[in-house]
Formats: sequence, structure tokens, C-alpha cells
Amino acid sequence: MLLDERVVEEVHNAELTLGTIIKHDANPLFGEDKPWEMRFDNLYANVLFDEEDQQYKVWYSPFIVDHSAKGMSAQQWKETKYQAPFDREMALCYASSKDGILWTKPELGLVDYNGSKANNILWRGSGNTRAKKAGPHGSGVFKDIDDPDPKRRYKALLKSEILSVAFSSDGIDWEPAISCPESNSAGDTHNNAFWAPTLDKYVGITRQWSESFKRQVARTTSEDFLTWEKTHVVLEGLDDRHQTYAMPTFFHGGVYIGLLAIHDQVSDRVWTELTWSPDTETWHRVCPGTPFIPNSGKEGEYDWGCAYAAAYPVFDKDEIRIYYGGSDGLHTSWRNGYFCLATLRPDGFAGFKASDAGQQAIVTTATIFDVRDLLKVSADIRDGGELIVRVLDDTQRVIVESEKLTATVSDEEIHWLKDPLRSSDNDQLLRLQFMFRNATAYSFTLSES
Repeated sequence: MLLDERVVEEVHNAELTLGTIIKHDANPLFGEDKPWEMRFDNLYANVLFDEEDQQYKVWYSPFIVDHSAKGMSAQQWKETKYQAPFDREMALCYASSKDGILWTKPELGLVDYNGSKANNILWRGSGNTRAKKAGPHGSGVFKDIDDPDPKRRYKALLKSEILSVAFSSDGIDWEPAISCPESNSAGDTHNNAFWAPTLDKYVGITRQWSESFKRQVARTTSEDFLTWEKTHVVLEGLDDRHQTYAMPTFFHGGVYIGLLAIHDQVSDRVWTELTWSPDTETWHRVCPGTPFIPNSGKEGEYDWGCAYAAAYPVFDKDEIRIYYGGSDGLHTSWRNGYFCLATLRPDGFAGFKASDAGQQAIVTTATIFDVRDLLKVSADIRDGGELIVRVLDDTQRVIVESEKLTATVSDEEIHWLKDPLRSSDNDQLLRLQFMFRNATAYSFTLSES
């Protein structure tokens, strides 16, 4: 992806911009419509499309013991200050869907709530007689299809009494949490874990607090998902007002992408920004201060107050689905919570467009291209726009140029005006140069032809 600064060597009249998020017409997909869903708060949703079961699955974390805003008027919100109860309790719940739009909350019969097990609760805190432990808080759930142990197929990173892990064979029936004291983490956020293919280990993204009570994104790693290194801070807000609340993270296109929740301490609103990292240690913010998943501009709408990205996006052929938790009120106030969906074009997290829209933009890569490679590109090309790719040698000489692309493409093969293999006099790695106007260039793919 062209947002990866290791790939891009030089730009002219070009700037990196955020991709365009489209909120789904069906939003909100569901809300706090069960008696035990007292307050979604930040939802802490984890989504996957299960290829084995051919269905969408979500694990989310409502407070099931809390004060609810359901049925309250805006005037009541103003007259009565919200304050979390002393016995507040979070649970882990489950829902599924065939299309990712219409969701079912099954009656699982696992956990008691007010004398009945006819609910979709998988796990609750001290009231969970199966676990006998505090928690779960901020559970990050994922399916690890490469783990040879079927009992560890589903994994969770969560705060029980402290940062902990848990395992399940089916994502429904969970074993008791296993504490990870060596991690020394606060863990009071949406904890997120995943296998990092470039590091050959598990990475956990969680939270720490500074001495001045400022929220910080923290990282830990593990070889076996049981023993975790001591967490250390990898990202924090640009100032004390804009604090980093959570950061669901995933690997895509050769980089690690973080969907960073920013909590404005003054307005008390939360939105999601975009970050990326080559290694999960060093993070680069794309257009810091500009929301990637923006809040509604109309007070009282389903995501006006807060927008927390779920882990993880679902990558379809024609779009990227990014689910998120929205709320109609402010972070620390009364609010109703919702499960929502936004979509993005393939590879459309961020791309280059012209700084001066009337002039041609040029993006030149580092030496990366082998003339024997097949090249594909993804770009939005608007009416009257075009994109041309050139191959440059070490002296910046143009070896070959492509046919023009004049319409939006996703992973489209580039066709050369002449054979680049015959035009190159050696086997050196070469540069690619993207020349475009009235367009946004997102990514390219190289593969053996």
C-alpha cells in the first residue's frame, strides 16, 4: 500500500489522504434491545466472517449491570448526571449473521441473568458461576485457524482481575481466564490480539496510564499466547486533550493498521483515526486530528457522540467492511449504544492524490520492481482523470510506460506499451513511477508473471 513510507521514495504535487468511509444505509444494525444490554458503552466488538461456518460472528461487551438510558428523554439526560454504579458488571455476548447486516442474538443457555439463561451471554463477571473470577472486561476475541490444538482455536485477550487470556474450541464455551501477571498491564480498554506474520509471534495491543492519568496505547508480545512480555507504551495522543483510548490492530497489505480511538477530554466525544506500523512498535498517524470514522454532525444521531472501531475488518472482494460501536450521547454521559457498519473500497485506507488538483501528481517508489513481475494497481480515477505507470532505472531514465487507465480499478493488471523485459539491459531492481491527475492511487501488487 502506498501509505507505507518504506515503499515511497519521492512525491511531487502529491499528498497522502484518508480513504472515504461510507456508513451503511441499514445503520444502526442493532442496539441495546435485550434486557441484559443495559449499556453498550464502547461495545468493544470483535467481528469475523467464519469461512468454515460461512457466517459472520461478533463478540461484544455490554455492561449488564448498569444504569440504562433506554426510555429517557434528552431533558432527563440534562437534569440527571450519569454515574456508573458501584456494582457495574461487564459481560461477553455473541451474535451471528448470514449477511453481516441482519444479526441474531441466540439464546445459548449458558449464563444466568435475573434467573434465566435464555440469553446470548457467554461470560459475565463475578456473577459467572462457570468462571469464578472477575471480568471479562474489554475482551479481544479472534479465531486462530493455525493453532494445532482445537481447544485453543478461539483466543481472547481480556482484563479479568488483571490482563489475562482465555481459550475456546468453538467461541461459545470458554475456559476460565488465565492471568498474565508478567505483562504488568492496565488492560482496561478494548484489548486486541493477533498473530503477527512478520514477527512470528502474537502481539497484544492494550492500554497503560501515564503518571498524569493520560491514556496510552501499549504493546506486549507472546510466543505461545500464555506468557506475555511486560507491556510498554507505543503511542499516545498529540496533547493532553486528545487521548488514545483503544486501537484495534490487524495486518494487511504488508503493514499493521491501527484503528485508533481518540477521546476528546473537552468535548467528551470519541472518533476513530488511522495509523499504520511496519512492526507494531513504531506507529505513524495518517492525517492526525482528522477522523477516519467520523461522528455524525447531528446531535442525538446513533454515532454522534462516539465511534469506536471493532476488531477486525472483513475483507470482501468488492469492499472492506469496518464494523464499529456508535453512541448518541457523550462518552461519560447518558447514551444509547449501537452496532454499526461502514465500508471502504478495496485497499482504500489511504492514498495519494494531487496537492494541486489542476496539476499532475507523481509518486515514485524505491527500487522494488523486477521487470519479470506482473503489476496490478488499485486507484480511484474520476471523470476526465488518468493514471500512467512508468518504470525507471537508476539514472531515472524511463524504460517503459504503461497504457493509460481512465476509470476506477481494483487490483487491475497494468499493460505496457512495450515489453519491459526487452527494454531493460540487466536484472537490477527498478523503480515504479505513478503519474496521475484527477485520481487517488492506493496500492499496487507485484507477483511473478
